[in-house]
Amino acid sequence: MSIDFQAWTNSHLSRFESVLGDLLPSPDVAPQRLHQAMRYAVLQGGKRVRPLLAFAAAELVGAELSRAHIAAASVELIHAYSLVHDDMPCMDDDVLRRGKPTCHVQYDEPTALLVGDSLQTLAFQLLADHKLNDEGARQLEMIKLLAQASGSRGMAGGQAIDLDSVGKSLTVPELEFMHIHKTGALIRAAILLGAHCGAVTTEQLAKLDHYGKCVGLAFQVVDDVLDTEADTATLGKTAGKDADHDKPTYVTLLGVQAARSMANQLHQDALESLAGFGEAGQRLRELADFIVLRKY
Repeated sequence: MSIDFQAWTNSHLSRFESVLGDLLPSPDVAPQRLHQAMRYAVLQGGKRVRPLLAFAAAELVGAELSRAHIAAASVELIHAYSLVHDDMPCMDDDVLRRGKPTCHVQYDEPTALLVGDSLQTLAFQLLADHKLNDEGARQLEMIKLLAQASGSRGMAGGQAIDLDSVGKSLTVPELEFMHIHKTGALIRAAILLGAHCGAVTTEQLAKLDHYGKCVGLAFQVVDDVLDTEADTATLGKTAGKDADHDKPTYVTLLGVQAARSMANQLHQDALESLAGFGEAGQRLRELADFIVLRKY
């Protein structure tokens, strides 16, 4: 009998926090302040949705957990770097992240900039340093996958569109295009990187990619709803900042009820894409439930 979802999550996240701590530079190694700030930005915070998706996909294809840890860490380091940069005054200018002062507030802006740069390069170093698949070509594909998901055709490009959209009225397809890149690309990458750690087939990758697209968009739709309904203490970040910055969201375009309906439909589509996996897809189904039903 398999353990329940909460126990599975707690078990993975406890080990993963230790793994991250070991993979990040020691705070005692020069330059100490930069390394301390890197650890501040990464450790002890966040929902760790991307790593959990990587673990679930890795388990689905029977991959070794040690390999999945590296794949998950690489994605989480990219995610952490993006948050550090997003919070800076030149971007979203926020002072709270994961319930504590943002990196540039706790340290300073130049240090925060270097933290993001260093976390990004460390992510790719991890993918190059560790054997994650028995086939070298497959491992090169993993590096390429994360690079594409992180760059101008992925997360960074989505952020550029987001910055250019302030004060503008977007259509739903335009907003979807932005978030497929800004939020969805890295979520999809987490799932695919986890799967690439094992013997995954082309057909399985296609189904997992569709699942990732659905849960990635659902994650953002729910984020937009929570930004209007939850408070700062619950979210661990400044509530209502999208409205304050005059950013287009699914709520401003559709209203809360229609946005929730959209998230529910994406949730259903994600579950349908896992239909052929049977019991092996259970953790991914549970993560789809969590993404859509979460309160923070």
